Amino acid sequence: MATLKKNVNNYFQEKGISTKGNWKMVLKSAVMLSVYLAPFILMLTVPMAGWMIFPLAIVMGIGMAGTGMSVMHDAVHGSFSKKGWLNQLLGSTIFLLGTTVFNWKVQHNILHHTFTNIDGMDEDIAGRDLLRFSKHAPLKKIHRFQHIYAYFLYSFMTLSKLVKDFFQLYEYNKNGLTRQQNAKPTVEFIKLISTKVIYLFTAIGMLLIFSDFTWWQVILGFLVMHLTGGFIMAIVFQMAHIVEGVDQPLPGKEGNIENEWAIHQLETTANFSRRSRIMNWFIGGLNYQIEHHLFPNICHIHYKKISLIVEKTAREYGIPYNTKRTFVHALVSHTKMLKSLGRNAA
Repeated sequence: MATLKKNVNNYFQEKGISTKGNWKMVLKSAVMLSVYLAPFILMLTVPMAGWMIFPLAIVMGIGMAGTGMSVMHDAVHGSFSKKGWLNQLLGSTIFLLGTTVFNWKVQHNILHHTFTNIDGMDEDIAGRDLLRFSKHAPLKKIHRFQHIYAYFLYSFMTLSKLVKDFFQLYEYNKNGLTRQQNAKPTVEFIKLISTKVIYLFTAIGMLLIFSDFTWWQVILGFLVMHLTGGFIMAIVFQMAHIVEGVDQPLPGKEGNIENEWAIHQLETTANFSRRSRIMNWFIGGLNYQIEHHLFPNICHIHYKKISLIVEKTAREYGIPYNTKRTFVHALVSHTKMLKSLGRNAA
């Protein structure tokens, strides 16, 4: 890891550039937020036919996914800007997804990035009853068909978090994770409740009050928005860790992982579609998940360049660098992995 850090640091020093974002990130943020907010403002202010809420809701869902992956994600990691207040401000765009910064930080920044692909620790591979993402999880008969129905369930990613957040925070409060982050359990619970109430009033209540849409059109539009955004984000996240070639290690008797942290990240993470400019722009560099896991404090606009350094260094040390050539290749690999996990016990 020391050699890799040195090589990456040398790149930024030689180029004389910051590891954080630049004007490109500002422009992207404006575009993503506009894709989300513009349709909502139109629905509030412009009289239109009832059916128009559905295509506008789809656009909002795309904007929701883009904002979450390209703006909020970097900001909560502190990689958007050198200015802490700006990271905090843009990190709060997670409100547009109906969840809170605190829950995301604990689940993603702490648990997922620290215990990547470790069953029982990384919540991202905790499939619960209907989905089996870990070879160490119990195998059920229904899992035999998960490669078929999983994609339907992915659509409910953000919708489920509207409720799941409460159970999640309860667990964090109970096991002490909340206090470990120097936060007060009661305060965080009040924040969570307040956030949900304000979000639902804004996303649903305002349309019921100020638009001409019927109540059922508003509810269906809300569902369409979340199903669209949830599907996009869930698919992208799965391409990084539930594909062929990634490892799912378990801790030893003393509770330690055998490999050094950087090697663990390389063996449990995969890249995909590295040559696609559109993919890299829209999903916030999440197709370069290896670089993101190794350097979460570096803005994603630099991942394409430093990926060459990371891959070269990994090859020199004989460490696997798992990458799928295109999104389709990654999708096929994910489907095969789901099928395998659904039929084979550990």
